[in-house]
Amino acid sequence: MFTGIVEEVGEIVDVVAQEDAARLRVRGPLVTSDARPGDSIAVNGVCLTVVDPADGVFGVDVMGETLRRSSLAGAAAGTRVNLERAVAAGARLGGHIVQGHVDGTGTVVERTEHEQWTTVRFRVGNGLTRYVVEKGSIAVDGVSLTVTEVDDESFAVGLIPTTLRETTLGEREVGSTVNLEVDVVAKYVERLVGAHAGSGK
Repeated sequence: MFTGIVEEVGEIVDVVAQEDAARLRVRGPLVTSDARPGDSIAVNGVCLTVVDPADGVFGVDVMGETLRRSSLAGAAAGTRVNLERAVAAGARLGGHIVQGHVDGTGTVVERTEHEQWTTVRFRVGNGLTRYVVEKGSIAVDGVSLTVTEVDDESFAVGLIPTTLRETTLGEREVGSTVNLEVDVVAKYVERLVGAHAGSGK
């Protein structure tokens, strides 16, 4: 699992399209410094398995399901991405529990610049806002954020200078697509409550 605390901004150096899949090569000197084949690294919030790490670059295989649910479908050489290694047991959980299982994508619809921070609003599809609550956590392109406002179709977050500077969210303009992972607890609660209601008990 991950925490949503981005370790470095990397860059996709190569994309090879395959049948209902893709092979990416990603540059990330920090996250590959101790990487071994089979390790997990989150790329813009998507948990991927490391293949052939060498010289600060690692490969990943992205299956069709992941391409359909995430912004990696539009990845190209030169695309900058947020990178985070899987959290080690006993490490501090600085953000929130992030699985790296992207639920869908959102679109930046508004950016409001303040003196010390920026408010960004995202439009969300596929009914994902039912899992989003004010002051709850959400991962946007792998970044752990606190929701400041939510309605039926969108939610907003506040980005501090550190987040704007040290992640790709500072570069996301109106119209940009981002990966979203909602709080896993909300999904389990919905599933359990639905099963209970359906049982008539």
